Amino acid sequence: MAVQQKKVSKSRRDKRRAHHALKSPSYVVDQDSGEHRRPHHIDLKTGMYKGREVLPPKDEG
Repeated sequence: MAVQQKKVSKSRRDKRRAHHALKSPSYVVDQDSGEHRRPHHIDLKTGMYKGREVLPPKDEG
């Protein structure tokens, strides 16, 4: 059974948890369509990634 040897102070505990916060997702403006998309992700509307078509374009309708 794990039993702590010394009490962890609130300051030390909170310093450890400083990196636990959720970050908001980042977006970039696509150069071709001008819409926002996630960096390093495929644009699902056009099917393009790094200037190449990797998926067939999504049909509107």
